[in-house]
Amino acid sequence: MNEENKGTPKNKWSRIFRKKWFFPALYLSIAALLLAGVVWYQNLDNQAQDATEQTEDEQLAEDYVPTPNDEDAEPVLEQQETIQLPVTDLDQSEIVTKFYDYNASQEDQEAALVFYNNRYYQSTGVDIASANDETFDVVASLSGTVQEVKEDPLLGNVVTLTHPNEVMTHYASLGEVTVTAGDDVKQGDKLGTAGKNIFGKDNGTHVHFEIRKDGKEVNPESYFNQPVSNLDNELGEEVSEDSEQAEDQESEANEAAESTESEEAEQTETESEEAEQTETEESEEEAPGEDDSVVDDSEDEDVDSEDEN
Repeated sequence: MNEENKGTPKNKWSRIFRKKWFFPALYLSIAALLLAGVVWYQNLDNQAQDATEQTEDEQLAEDYVPTPNDEDAEPVLEQQETIQLPVTDLDQSEIVTKFYDYNASQEDQEAALVFYNNRYYQSTGVDIASANDETFDVVASLSGTVQEVKEDPLLGNVVTLTHPNEVMTHYASLGEVTVTAGDDVKQGDKLGTAGKNIFGKDNGTHVHFEIRKDGKEVNPESYFNQPVSNLDNELGEEVSEDSEQAEDQESEANEAAESTESEEAEQTETESEEAEQTETEESEEEAPGEDDSVVDDSEDEDVDSEDEN
């Protein structure tokens, strides 16, 4: 009977439980099962999250409606162009007339004066000429649209381009023009060739170039090789300084005018007093003469009366 009990499953499990390796193996098995469960749950959660995000993205794509701002994306990119000189051969070109800047040195201000018709005028742009006085190609400093092409009696052929954000570029003293109003041009496209004009005849063959922001001329040399957006960042300070300077000049001019008017008034008053004094003296000189005439006439009458007697 005891021998039969030794062979029963219960005794076998008892012998297994008494083994040293049984419980460590059991713990490892349980831990492996738990770890597998955690990994499986995480994978399931990630799959569900990915499916949810994909569904949301698809829903957003279906609900998306283009806005007007999307159409303005291209002009925003165009603003990032850098302002270039309107010439192709930089080595053979030089700036012969500068932009007149009130804050510049006296030497630069003198180099920004244009002599015409016996008078000096302040330059509102820069004149670029070739070293050998030969004609050269004039190109667009920025991408834009040709607003106007005209022939000016003093400035020669003139081309004006418009750009985003109220920016304009102005090209004058052109000999030949290769664009027409309404043309869209890219930066570097040929606009014409440099020529001569009456106003800047001392510079020979050249191109007169201006940059305008909100209708105000700015110094091109301050913005060459700079992003167009710098015009927005720095123009406010320049306008403020120029406004203060203009106010000071206007105040000085008004004071000078008032001083001149005061001097003229004093001079007029002095002249009036002198004139009155002169008239008084002349009147006094004439009065004795009339008395003498009366006396003489009286004496003549007495003489005639004696002769008759």
